[in-house]
Amino acid sequence: MPKESDKSSSGEKQQTESEKSGSASDMTELSEKMVEKRIRKNTPSPHRLTPQSSPPKFVSVEELMETAKGVTNMALAHEIVVNGAFQVKPFEPAEGSLEKRVKDIMHQAFWDCLEVQLNENPPSYDHAIKLVGEIKETLLSFLMPGQGRLRRQIEEALDLVLIQQQAENGALDISKVAQFIINMMGAFCAPCRDEDIRKLRDITDIVPLFKAIFLVLDKMKIDMANFAVSSLRPHLLQQSVEYERKKFQEFLEKQPNALDFTEKWLQDTAKDVLSGEPEDSACAAVSTASPRLPLAVHNHAYLRLLKWNHASESFPETLLMDQSRFLEMQQELERLTIMASVLLIVYNSAGEAISGLSGLLDRLKSTVGILLADMHMLSFNADEVFATIGEKMCVELGVCLSEHGFSPFSTDRQSALKGQITAVRLADNSIRKLIDSRIQAYLLHFLESRVHRSPPALPGGLAPICKELEEIAVKFSRLVNYNKLVYSPFYQRILQDVLKEEESSTDI
Repeated sequence: MPKESDKSSSGEKQQTESEKSGSASDMTELSEKMVEKRIRKNTPSPHRLTPQSSPPKFVSVEELMETAKGVTNMALAHEIVVNGAFQVKPFEPAEGSLEKRVKDIMHQAFWDCLEVQLNENPPSYDHAIKLVGEIKETLLSFLMPGQGRLRRQIEEALDLVLIQQQAENGALDISKVAQFIINMMGAFCAPCRDEDIRKLRDITDIVPLFKAIFLVLDKMKIDMANFAVSSLRPHLLQQSVEYERKKFQEFLEKQPNALDFTEKWLQDTAKDVLSGEPEDSACAAVSTASPRLPLAVHNHAYLRLLKWNHASESFPETLLMDQSRFLEMQQELERLTIMASVLLIVYNSAGEAISGLSGLLDRLKSTVGILLADMHMLSFNADEVFATIGEKMCVELGVCLSEHGFSPFSTDRQSALKGQITAVRLADNSIRKLIDSRIQAYLLHFLESRVHRSPPALPGGLAPICKELEEIAVKFSRLVNYNKLVYSPFYQRILQDVLKEEESSTDI
């Protein structure tokens, strides 16, 4: 059978392995956090909008484990759908960790034992035969049920009973067995592993050869799992909305208070929208009689996630799987806000002298971007970095003005420019707040439009960051719209209760 056919068909076999590997590595930690946050003591939450009408429901450990498994599978499916670059990755303990040391010691002890057995006179093949059995199972797992010819070939060549008999009679050629294994691996592997297979053929010592075979097999398992993920993605896209909604409903039935933080998120947003607060956001007061009120509250609620205090506020349960994505966008938007603010100050200070000069904006933007790259690291020194930005802006402007025959900045103007730039590091800086509110308004337009044939008009002052801002807006909008599709039934019920409560309090 052709090599490529084997690769394609055997890759699809790994869907189950993909789910296991993904769950065990990338997704388990995420789902455990979700379960830990949601599985609370069976007491009413202080954030519930209405008192519970029945006693708390107690569930068994088995039910909780089954629920956790469902959340894990839901998290994996969600990750595959929303993350086009998702791949299963091998798990490796951290360097220097106890787990890493124990693993290395155990592996070394095993290979040392194998080498001792093979060096005996006559050689003992007990360990080697066990390894061949594991390799055989792995090779068979790469096959589809219809590949009977290859299955029979592997079963015959790696017949453990026959190999054991050959070993007992001193007739076993372990090198020949290893070469068959390598040939089969070469038939199943992805093209990117061809070089690894070639290197296996150059190894002559049995112990190093078996060690290398297992390393390459581990890589092939990951390759097959990722092939299965890519094959699975189109099917998940069609059914993921219903699947995630169903899994979350099952979770909600086991944990009735699993929407507490989602309710509080929407309730707080409704108060802000109805009052027109906060002033520096995209919020604008909306009447309780407006038919657009539920949609307005919902869209503004997503904008709140880009201002979230992740250290002190509990994230809405329905968005826990995307919390890291919202945090990443939040940090990038903060960096872009500061960058746009600095550039606005520079261009307002220099005026027409630098307006439209080719290449200057890119140089200034690159300089600010590099200096702000680590602004969310603990080691970031804001005072030092903003002072450096001020110095470099003055140097760049001085060179540019001189090249084009303009008078350089006086010492007083340089000091004023540096002071304005340094002030941007404060969150309540007026220019920074202005840029931030315009970014919020721009993002809101993406959520309010169902079909984005062209980007919304760009507010003034955002031209230097238009490309980066549009990329974030598209990513943000897609994530929000997908979340709306999945959880719309839950949100509708919550919003009805929230808005009724707000309307009642307003009437009073």
